[in-house]
Order: sequence, then C-alpha cells, then structure tokens
Amino acid sequence: MAESWSGTGKILVLEPRRIAARAVADRMARTLGEEVGGQVGLRVRFGSKVSSRTRVEVVTEGIFTRMILDDPALTGVAAVLFDEFHERSLDADLGLALALDAQGALREDLRILVMSATLDGARVAKLLADAPVVESAGRAFPVVTHHVGRDPAARLEEEVARVVRRALAEEMGSALVFLPGAAEIRRTADLLAATVKDPAVDIVQLFGALDRAEQDRAIEPAPAGRRKVVLATSIAETSLTIEGVRIVVDCGLARVPRFEPDLGLTRLETVRVSRAAADQRRGRAGRTEPGVCYRLWEDAQEG
Repeated sequence: MAESWSGTGKILVLEPRRIAARAVADRMARTLGEEVGGQVGLRVRFGSKVSSRTRVEVVTEGIFTRMILDDPALTGVAAVLFDEFHERSLDADLGLALALDAQGALREDLRILVMSATLDGARVAKLLADAPVVESAGRAFPVVTHHVGRDPAARLEEEVARVVRRALAEEMGSALVFLPGAAEIRRTADLLAATVKDPAVDIVQLFGALDRAEQDRAIEPAPAGRRKVVLATSIAETSLTIEGVRIVVDCGLARVPRFEPDLGLTRLETVRVSRAAADQRRGRAGRTEPGVCYRLWEDAQEG
C-alpha cells in the first residue's frame, strides 16, 4: 500500500472460497490492529465489509469476474493478486485472462501477481509475458508422517474414525481430518461422537454448505483445556490456519467437479488426491508447531 505505483488505488486479493476470503481479511485486519471494513475490506456473496478507507479488498474469484465484466478497465484498482491459483477454477482462469486483456489494452499500469505454494512458477511466468518469479520460503515446522493404510473392505468413515481415535490417544493437540464430502463428514462425526469418550474433545464439521457461524466455530481455536477434531473437505487444504492443530488425518480422497461434454453437465467425482495436495494437507499440521500426519494409504502407493 505504501508503494508509489499504487497511489490511491485499491489492491484486490482473490481467494477461491468465501471461508478463505474471510480468514485472509480477518488476519490482515488484525495485523493492522483494525476490524475488517477499515483499510482491509471484504467482498463476498451475501456479505461485504468495505468503506471509503479500504485499500486492500479481499474478494472471491466469482466476485472479481463480475467486477471486471462490469468495469473492464478496473477503475480505481492498482493491483490484482490471485491467491492459491493452483486450485484452477473457471472463475480464476477467466479472471486472469480478463485481467491480462485489461492490462494489455486499457491499463498498462495495472499490476498482476499470481501466488501459489505448489504451482510451476516458470510456466505461469511465461503466461505473464516472462514476469519475474519471487520465492518466499515461509516458516514451517517439521511434520512426522505415518502411513497407516486402510482396510478396503471396511467403510471409509469407520477407518477414518479408527485412525482419529488412535491419533488422539498418541498425540496432543487438536486434529484436522480430511474427507471427500459432507456425507462422509456427517457419518464420521456420528461415529466419533459415539466412540470418543474424552469429554474435552469437541467434534466439529467444516464444508462449504455450512452457514458462516458453524464455519467460524470450526476454524476458531479450541478453548483452553479442550481439544478439537475438525472434519473437513479440501476447503481446509489452503489459506486456513486453525490454531492448535498439530494432527492431520488424511483419507487421501477428494470430490472434484468433472464436466461431461456428451451430457453438457458437471458431476462430482471422488478421486485420489495428487501428491501436491497431500503435501498441502500434511503441512496444516506444521503451521504453528511440530506436528504429525496420518495417511490412510501405504508408503508404496506414493509415486
């Protein structure tokens, strides 16, 4: 914001999901000692917090697409930052294409930055007319990985619940558990509620269809003297840091959209996560202290 090239223009920060946008805006505002809506604003569907003081505006990719279609010159915007670009959505790709068009035809002064922890920086730089690549190592604590496998004849939820109970017995701290979808999360939550006997352990759920209050409850730190088990979809892979989490349990599966050109429809398909995604998930355990990751597949299955 202090750079001369930004002038009085806004800096737009794009996030792939509303929950990530809220978390990023909250974190930046706290860093400045403010509430969201001051120098750091938030614009998502069904809720915005911006003011005349706002210089950094965190938006979802869909919101940005509508913004640039309404105003192709992005009047009053100094820079656009695409965060977590490796997640590759239609809105993100379209938004970047439109931003590059605006930069080339209408706004030579518009700054564009693409950020990712896993993407091939050289390929993206080539797309951005050989833009410079800046690496930021950041700080990560060591994470011990256990490959515990799973019984293919057993239900996924039963195997995940078994490993969660083992992790709670072997390790301290809260746990983040990755499952492919909301149905598996609900069934696993029911199993853990019936089998985890420690009254100091809270079982919470985190997926896109939950309302904001439930999502906020999932990502806020556990109260003193208590532990939390967060059952989440891949929305918790990136952008979110849940204080106190030092255990990750990864089932190795994700539910992703697949377009069927013959039908003209998009369907959800359950697939194995990529190695990069699995590493992202493991890294959630080492954000604030040394952690441990339990993977429900054998070491030999990693290629």
